[in-house]
Amino acid sequence: MTGFIILGVIAALVGILLVVSAIRGGANASPRNTAMLIGGMMLAAFGIVIAGFALVYQRTAPLELNAGATQ
Repeated sequence: MTGFIILGVIAALVGILLVVSAIRGGANASPRNTAMLIGGMMLAAFGIVIAGFALVYQRTAPLELNAGATQ
């Protein structure tokens, strides 16, 4: 699970760097900057979601669906 956290953090950082570089270049200046802005936001969101799910999965106990009483 630690690998997913590291992957998520790296993806989020790369996404943020893409967004910053796209904004510095002017988002409406060229289609390349617009694509970098969109891709950076998507990559940052993906990284945050992957890291978040990995952290929550590590912290919670497994759900026992078969432990209940039968009716």
